[in-house]
Amino acid sequence: MKAKSSTEKLREYVDLFLNSPTSNVHDLKILPNYFNAQLSGAKRFEVRCADRDYNVGDFLVLNEWDGEKYTGRKLEVTITYILGGYDFDGLVPGFVILGTSDAVEVKQ
Repeated sequence: MKAKSSTEKLREYVDLFLNSPTSNVHDLKILPNYFNAQLSGAKRFEVRCADRDYNVGDFLVLNEWDGEKYTGRKLEVTITYILGGYDFDGLVPGFVILGTSDAVEVKQ
């Protein structure tokens, strides 16, 4: 099976977003080592403060942040699964683990 190109993946995500009126877009900071792990596919999750109304099908725009400024690099992923503190006693209350789709780098 042939791997999908970044353009094909992005089209799928855009189609999913346009056909899912309840999806939200969350703009988030991400450090370079985590950005690169998401981009390579080694990391398919985000551990985040549960300060937003995250839902399966929502989109995350991950903006690379070097600790002082944004680098201009961005990734888009879709939330595929949510594990909250109510589901798992080992997770600090107030945090969630978000399962994510393949990352697509947004070229500017």
